[in-house]
Amino acid sequence: MASTAPAPARAARQWRPKRVLVTKAAREWEHGRAIAARAVALGIEVVELPSNQVRLSPQADEKRAYAEAKATLAVVTAPPSKLKLQPIAPSADWRVDLAEGCPAHCSYCYLAGSLSGPPITRAYANLPEIFAVLPDFLGRGRITSRSTARAHEGTTYEASCYTDPLALEHLTGSLSALIRHFGQWDAPVQLRFTSKFADVEALAGLEHNRRTRMRASINPPAYARFEGGTDPVASRLRALRRMADAGYPVGLTIAPIIAAEGWRAAYGALIEEAAAALTGAPDLDLTAELITHRFTPGSREVLQSWYPRSDLEMDPAARAEKRTKFGSAKFVYPPELMAELKSFFFETIAQRLPQARILYWT
Repeated sequence: MASTAPAPARAARQWRPKRVLVTKAAREWEHGRAIAARAVALGIEVVELPSNQVRLSPQADEKRAYAEAKATLAVVTAPPSKLKLQPIAPSADWRVDLAEGCPAHCSYCYLAGSLSGPPITRAYANLPEIFAVLPDFLGRGRITSRSTARAHEGTTYEASCYTDPLALEHLTGSLSALIRHFGQWDAPVQLRFTSKFADVEALAGLEHNRRTRMRASINPPAYARFEGGTDPVASRLRALRRMADAGYPVGLTIAPIIAAEGWRAAYGALIEEAAAALTGAPDLDLTAELITHRFTPGSREVLQSWYPRSDLEMDPAARAEKRTKFGSAKFVYPPELMAELKSFFFETIAQRLPQARILYWT
């Protein structure tokens, strides 16, 4: 008789870069030396650079250059510009960067076109300097600090704007350090991060004092081909439940919402799966953030060079053009389709996840 036992949970993915480059300045910080020590313990090649310049050997082949960069972690120091926090609407009041770049291979990558040079992932060693500036921005934001609807969240700091911090955590320990910092910070504040990865065990036992919200970034399994190098959606949802059980506020980042054929059935099943994963979670504090797929001319060019075989639709003729506050163009779904998508998600979440607060639609 065939067994009906569920398949064992798949182990969470852990990125193993081919090499870790450590700049001279990064080695002056205890955290930088600790990252290097972790890499050595994992059997990863560590190269101590003689200066603060991070360069890879020139590659004639563009694909090889991309692969070399994506297989490299550089340990550097955050420049002074990173210590002047920037607003990050509509997610949070402020952006706090622990790193820049991501080891995943998403063919819609939000970072494409916004980061210069080869896509090397850079982790910051000077955490004390980053932590020291956070109080300077307390109560000064415009997304939650001064919002009637979200004022109870306090001043919010987003840690996953230019990276996926959980993807790097087994190498850096930076996210744990930041969660502990917020847990000890006696102020109306909240740290936020979102992830496509599932290795949360190191975070579950931290004294977070409910001042950190983890969100799982999810998309239907049918679109997994657009999210290379990440954990499966089922694993991400199990990780989210683990964090909810550990007392963390949690959330769903459904992004990017892709209006491909069959999207209603695909996203309906996704929301159903999320509801099942969170059923019975104690003291559940759940949010939802809904972000439709969009691209800029620059990101489209970069992504098509990185992933020339991707069948992700990025046709400007099928989109509506919008102008950002800086005057640049981005392409979003046409208004009629956007209205249809929004109606579906708001109605479906209200039915299947009525405890979820939808923070924004974009």
